[in-house]
Amino acid sequence: MSIKVRATSFDIAHKAGVSQSTVSRALRDSPLVNPETREKIKQIALELNYKVDKNASNLRQQQSRTLALLLFEDPTSDDSLINPFFLSMLGSITRASALAGYDLLVSFQNLSDDWHADFEDTNKADGLILLGYGDFVEYRDKLKKLEEQGTHFVRWGAHDVAHPGLAIGSDNFQGGFDITHHLLILGRRQFAFVGGADNRSPEFMNRYLGFKDALNRVGIQDFRQLDAISTEASGYEASNALLAENSKLDAIVCASDLIALGVIQALHDKGIRVPEDIAVVGYDNIPVSGFSSPKLTTVQQNTKAAGQILVDKLIKLISGKSVEPMLMPVELVVRESCGADMN
Repeated sequence: MSIKVRATSFDIAHKAGVSQSTVSRALRDSPLVNPETREKIKQIALELNYKVDKNASNLRQQQSRTLALLLFEDPTSDDSLINPFFLSMLGSITRASALAGYDLLVSFQNLSDDWHADFEDTNKADGLILLGYGDFVEYRDKLKKLEEQGTHFVRWGAHDVAHPGLAIGSDNFQGGFDITHHLLILGRRQFAFVGGADNRSPEFMNRYLGFKDALNRVGIQDFRQLDAISTEASGYEASNALLAENSKLDAIVCASDLIALGVIQALHDKGIRVPEDIAVVGYDNIPVSGFSSPKLTTVQQNTKAAGQILVDKLIKLISGKSVEPMLMPVELVVRESCGADMN
């Protein structure tokens, strides 16, 4: 006597060449699955005589009242592996989640792991907040997968057609422009930019484009650019490389405060005065920037408001409401490292 094995949603997924979560959504007539795929899945379900388990379906649709915050592991000088810029945002996100009645699950992203798996379908969390991403070229496919699965997620970062998902971010172009323009007003004319300037680091790239635009507007097209990731060690190495070239410089614009702190240390070790010989500026206004020697001129991003907005936007997504990306203004914070007017 043969035993008839009941078809499952995984059988449908295998035959349709899609994920199990896509099958579940298609059978619920979710608009997140395109009509052609929905019809294909329904036809395969009919052929396999698949019956929806109503109890299981209802259980999956229950909300956990939990949000998941995924942080990318950054190289740091301590054991935290968290970029200090995100620490204040972490506090803001935690408070905003609690005020909205949600628990917050905090975890690290790891590009070698399947962190983009179905948090919602396993009822771990109703949606995801993503902070940091390392190399965006590697990260982009993960974001596309989240979109394909219909996962509710928001992220802090650059927004354009090349970057999937709902993005909340700062106006990095304007920040790069403003801080460079300030140095120009002070009479600086021989510039270098330290930080990535390609599509692997879209936020750094926008800061670089703002820097470049400010220089081009006053007719300066001769400047240096050296790649660096957001660590003190990387800034230190880049600064030494600049000095080895014997480049004539009077200003170094850094893509982050951590890079700038490394640059200042390298200049100090070579007996070069900041800002008297070379002005150095950063970006992010992390707490230590106000206590460095000299105190660092930088660009402030509103991390308190950003955390609240990320949570609010995600909850609206979860509720099925329409949401739009947001570009937040930045503020120049002038301190000692840029020096006084040289004119």
